[in-house]
Amino acid sequence: MKFLDQAKVYIRSGDGGAGSMSFRREKFIEFGGPDGGDGGRGGDVWVEAVDGLNTLIDYRYQQHFKAKTGMHGMGRNMT
Repeated sequence: MKFLDQAKVYIRSGDGGAGSMSFRREKFIEFGGPDGGDGGRGGDVWVEAVDGLNTLIDYRYQQHFKAKTGMHGMGRNMT
């Protein structure tokens, strides 16, 4: 069995969600104006050390870690 003492790992937080471009539409309001919502926040990344790990061989094959993208914006000023 091969033992590794060092591992190069690439970690990236999630991208923020895309905002929404929409306009307010109601019956008696002629020029409603914009009402699109902002995009959500991107995901966070946490790195946690483990006591009983003897080798870093698992991180030789999976080196890239990325958090999820935030939610997209919606109409009516909703995020």
